[in-house]
Amino acid sequence: MTQPATPAPAGAGGTSLDSFGARGTLNVGDASYEVFRLSAVEGAERLPFSLKILLENLLRTEDGANITADHVRALAAWDPTAEPNTEIQFTPARVVMQDFTGVPCVVDLATMREAVTQLGGDAEKVNPLAPAELVIDHSVIADIFGRPDAFELNVDLEYERNRERYQFLRWGQTAFDEFKVVPPGTGIVHQVNIEHLARVVMVRNGQAYPDTLVGTDSHTTMVNGIGVLGWGVGGIEAEAAMLGQPVSMLIPRVVGFKLSGELPPGATATDLVLTITEMLRKQGVVGKFVEFYGEGVGAVPLANRATIGNMSPEFGSTVGIFPIDGETIDYLRLTGRSEEQIALVEAYAKEQGLWHDPSREAVYSETLELDLATVVPSIAGPKRPQDRIELTNAKASFRTALKDYVAHVADEKSDVDEAVEETFPASDPIAVHEGEDGNGAPRLQTAAEGADGRPSNPVKVSLDGNEFELDHGAVAIAAITSCTNTSNPSVMLGAALLAKKAVERGLERKPWVKTTLAPGSKVVMDYYERAGLMPYLEKLGFHLVGYGCTTCIGNSGPLQDEISAGVQEGDLAVVSVLSGNRNFEGRINPDIKMNYLASPPLVVAYALAGSMDKDITTEPLGTDTEGKPVYLSEIWPSPQEIAEVISTSISPEGFTKGYKDVFAGDQRWQSLPTPTGNTFEWDAESTYVRKPPYFEGMEMDPKPVTEISGARVLALLGDSVTTDHISPAGSIKADSPAGKYLTEHGVERKDFNSYGSRRGNHEVMIRGTFANIRLRNLLLDDVQGGFTRNFLEPDAPQTTIYDASVAYAEAGVPLVVLAGKEYGSGSSRDWAAKGTSLLGVRAVIAESFERIHRSNLIGMGVLPLQFPQGENAASLGLDGTETFDFTGITKLNDGETPSTVHVVAAKADGSKVEFDAVVRIDTPGEADYYRNGGIMQYVLRKMVRS
Repeated sequence: MTQPATPAPAGAGGTSLDSFGARGTLNVGDASYEVFRLSAVEGAERLPFSLKILLENLLRTEDGANITADHVRALAAWDPTAEPNTEIQFTPARVVMQDFTGVPCVVDLATMREAVTQLGGDAEKVNPLAPAELVIDHSVIADIFGRPDAFELNVDLEYERNRERYQFLRWGQTAFDEFKVVPPGTGIVHQVNIEHLARVVMVRNGQAYPDTLVGTDSHTTMVNGIGVLGWGVGGIEAEAAMLGQPVSMLIPRVVGFKLSGELPPGATATDLVLTITEMLRKQGVVGKFVEFYGEGVGAVPLANRATIGNMSPEFGSTVGIFPIDGETIDYLRLTGRSEEQIALVEAYAKEQGLWHDPSREAVYSETLELDLATVVPSIAGPKRPQDRIELTNAKASFRTALKDYVAHVADEKSDVDEAVEETFPASDPIAVHEGEDGNGAPRLQTAAEGADGRPSNPVKVSLDGNEFELDHGAVAIAAITSCTNTSNPSVMLGAALLAKKAVERGLERKPWVKTTLAPGSKVVMDYYERAGLMPYLEKLGFHLVGYGCTTCIGNSGPLQDEISAGVQEGDLAVVSVLSGNRNFEGRINPDIKMNYLASPPLVVAYALAGSMDKDITTEPLGTDTEGKPVYLSEIWPSPQEIAEVISTSISPEGFTKGYKDVFAGDQRWQSLPTPTGNTFEWDAESTYVRKPPYFEGMEMDPKPVTEISGARVLALLGDSVTTDHISPAGSIKADSPAGKYLTEHGVERKDFNSYGSRRGNHEVMIRGTFANIRLRNLLLDDVQGGFTRNFLEPDAPQTTIYDASVAYAEAGVPLVVLAGKEYGSGSSRDWAAKGTSLLGVRAVIAESFERIHRSNLIGMGVLPLQFPQGENAASLGLDGTETFDFTGITKLNDGETPSTVHVVAAKADGSKVEFDAVVRIDTPGEADYYRNGGIMQYVLRKMVRS
């Protein structure tokens, strides 16, 4: 078998074939750089900004095998009206990770080092070939709030819970070249990315080229706001990119979004992004690039651009990118980038036609337009970011939605089913995310009605000497949180100024509201302190709780015991108001059913109001010291007030100080006992980090591909099964296989932590694969969760999917999963594929696949097959009780990728169902990954041979 050539990673010293004569020199000041000029390729000028970046990427990495002159021509001749069908290989310049998704990547690299040594190679060869930076931001939980020491106490708890993981990452920071870790208590990955890590233009080995990246978090797209092309991927793709493998993708459709006008007073960046989210979800941009252009772009401050880029997953698009212009340059200067870097960015962008020219319009697949002057104050909820509500309609909208949470109808079972479907719309490509809890469907009750006709069930609560009534709509959490808004000084300072005016009028937060402040970087606290505004936020309970994602990913921490008990007693539909980007039900807090996204100033306002059942545009937030009503309009800061504080409190010094020693960490990080050496010393007792079995028994030459015979069905699934159904996420239940494993290993229930925090332990993750409480395995009747039937036993009793997989493995029986349309849609989670493989699944037969999950399955050695066109399991008469044989796979041993394999499904009565399944190995590179048993094995053998 001939191995296809792999392009050297961008800037790593690889040599392009340069079929178009694009290589040249760019002089900037006293420096000169090798560049690949887009002007050498006919048709480049008309391309959208984002596709120009992809074109340069192909020119620079052209190797004649994976990346050819034909690929360059195809992109230059891009037809904006065509459906994507041309595959190209994109080589990102760098990789960015957060700790939940980054730990498995480092675990795999550490395991590869040992495997290289066993195969006679040099362990030090296993290194990221492109810069890889990991920011620890997903582990802090807002347990403590509303007190001056909340931050220190929460970080102490974070280290206590995650010490093993952090020791491991600290080892990785010292053991691997090109791998850096931003320690806990620093900021959110996406904000650290735009404020410090992003280069906009990269320089390596004398080459200058656009900064591009993939990240192991869907909101990687925040960096699109400063003209950097990048998006979120699963851990398998991130590992491949780190090791020099290109990312396979189809040339996308590009949606042009034209902006005009300026935001009116009273409207914030949050209002703008919620408006754009609503528009683009209606347009339908899943899998497309979105690109902003037009005269209005110059009126959008960089911080607002980052807010918009951040929400790209909520649009459903791959990216939501802004071009490079003077605003980009001003931001780079503000955030402390060097003058040499700033000069290079401007010169390179202008040389390559990447500088924004409002008078010139590229060609686009489709276009939309928004006059910024039409944006009005808004929130979104109670369960999806695209469900925008004008603030003036918030109370009425809440009352309408409330009926869905408390109403009781005759057919309770169907109502529960409907609630589950509404709560977690499986077909929604964005309704999944790192850290999502996936708590169950809303509990339903017979609703009492208040005097005004709305459902009401007041519960008396005593807390800290206060006595009050809790009812539906009470704001239980008000959180300034998440990268979306905490990177934006206009809304952050707007919130602080509103707090100042509220305190000066004598207003207080309602006692049942849990108030938290979790900025995306230390820079926020720097300008808060410079402006003298922290005392006012703290007076309203908004003390610093941590620099991390907190509430947005479900790390909101528990409500006060008394509040939680009251909510449970009355089965109340209480709400959270947060400045984040995700508000799916069951995600923010297990006690909270309804969640609303809002700007930071509105978060403060709702903490004062205390209820979503109040029209804060017309009803007072409270009364002042003289008993007079105080209205939101009276304390809302003007754009001029905000601009004045920005000008006096934010400077480059704040950024340079905040990021001076960003990789060094505090005393907690520096004092962690850390293993040394090129290979990791695995702790056999660890329940967080364990050596995975991917390379056990691996030899230099891959074993021949074999047919699959005698396979049994592990799960028979319907349409729109997402990676959220497959991949372990959220809390670990005590009676689950993962919970039992931890208990057996001496872990107390209070220390279970989450699946996300234990992604470095394959034993926990295998046990949580296909264990989501929403999963419907059609091998069972009316059962939800991670259960199946064990066909090795008489009468095929019900058991957990994990326990069944163990029984099948012991008997040497391979497994298969049958599924419907859009299998694996949603966020690209690596453990959805890793867990599938480790459970013993050899093949998945579906009606259709989500592209990334299909690719990830191959990357883990699992064969993706499609039912014949127009057929599915039901139409073929398959009920999952059959035994499956597959023939034709072995053609791969001859260097051929078969278009189909023959499947024979034998039933218990001796009858057979036969069909030809379409093989979804779509590229020569994927065929090589499958022959090698997976992408990691392929790369490992390549490293040893080199």
